[in-house]
Amino acid sequence: MTRPALIGDIGGTNARFALVTPGEFDLRDIQTLPCADYATLEDAVRDYLTRAGATGELAPREACLAFACPVHDDDVRMTNNAWRFSKRQVQEALGLELFKVINDFTAQALGVPHVGKDERVAIGDGQAEPRRACLVIGPGTGLGVAGLFPGQHDWIPLPTEGGHVTFAPTDEREQNLLRYFRSRYGRVSVERLLCGQGLLDLYRAHASLKGANPRYNSPAEVTGAARAGDGIAEDSVLRFLKILGDVCGDTALTIGARGGIYLCGGILPRLLDWLPRSRFREAFADKGRMSAYNASIPIWVVTAPWTGLLGAAEALHNEEVT
Repeated sequence: MTRPALIGDIGGTNARFALVTPGEFDLRDIQTLPCADYATLEDAVRDYLTRAGATGELAPREACLAFACPVHDDDVRMTNNAWRFSKRQVQEALGLELFKVINDFTAQALGVPHVGKDERVAIGDGQAEPRRACLVIGPGTGLGVAGLFPGQHDWIPLPTEGGHVTFAPTDEREQNLLRYFRSRYGRVSVERLLCGQGLLDLYRAHASLKGANPRYNSPAEVTGAARAGDGIAEDSVLRFLKILGDVCGDTALTIGARGGIYLCGGILPRLLDWLPRSRFREAFADKGRMSAYNASIPIWVVTAPWTGLLGAAEALHNEEVT
């Protein structure tokens, strides 16, 4: 009997685990466990394997886990929870012959080729060119940015810190927003605006610029108010999407993303009906002499719920991922 492989996508709040047959992408026994319920990563993994019936002779000998934190060193410290572990010690403790640890957005990027056509929604027109670079970008807790290139045998991920490039205003409103954010944070990166907290801060900035008192205290409240017709909240959501279009367009030019743009993360699937109303696609293409270049690039919102798990399954035996 073939032992399954363990894959995982682990954030600050939840750890998502699944089993796969090595070399395949049919996820099974998917479970989401609260990180706070476990003192260590090993505790969470062992509990998951017990729940999934993957112990004893069925215990995995291979695993790939993605984490929402830097993973370059043997010592990995989670950014938004108390977990800290040694890759070498976890591999030994779990009896793994192969253990890969990757960044969560690398997993998002590697999962994109395995997402079905019915699990992505096109935003505007465009035609992907074969064997060209793709851009994978997603606002969530932060702003993840990664490139994806088709290699000779495997997909090649390009992890980046593109969310930390400098915010560049393109009109008077954004000049005013920049002054608001700079007075509070100093240097202003695009991630400062394009994440969950950034949407809330954009709302507060718009309220300040209009001399109004902010009424909402979470990104969900802002989007809910926008849907209910609150003008300041609506302006904030639309500006969020317009700025995201600017940033996607700049990054597409930087890496030559003629293979298409994939918008991931938890925020954008909730704003699918807002994207066509916004200036997202207009801003994406508004690049002067390169406007036609960007206008022809296709853009999709990825709605698949387990993209990170698919990416971890891809990374398991992908020779380009070490």
